[in-house]
Amino acid sequence: MGLLYYGADKNPAEIPDRLLAHVKVVTATKLRRNESFTISWRHPEGDDLGRTTLWMQPAIPLRFVFENPEPETLDPDLLRELAAAANSAGGMSLDWEHDGEASAPAPAPTPTQRHLVAA
Repeated sequence: MGLLYYGADKNPAEIPDRLLAHVKVVTATKLRRNESFTISWRHPEGDDLGRTTLWMQPAIPLRFVFENPEPETLDPDLLRELAAAANSAGGMSLDWEHDGEASAPAPAPTPTQRHLVAA
């Protein structure tokens, strides 16, 4: 399990190395562009019930620690999925309880749906 330290919090989030490697790339890209976003996840079994959401923005200290000393092989499809989610209003949603993958973002609305939402 990798560790995500955010801000002054001394208790890191534990996230599987493979997923954390993908989150790191997307996060670094967004923050380098000065783009803020959210990352959310349900607390894993054995932790207190609930979920966590972090507001990721460039001024808050951030550190990724990986259990495995070797870098993970990145999946381009997962990177695109996480980047699309990070760019959405709902933000990036992680789910490592199911195969260490991020949950799929909601599909983009069709032109008709966009019109109904805007009305």
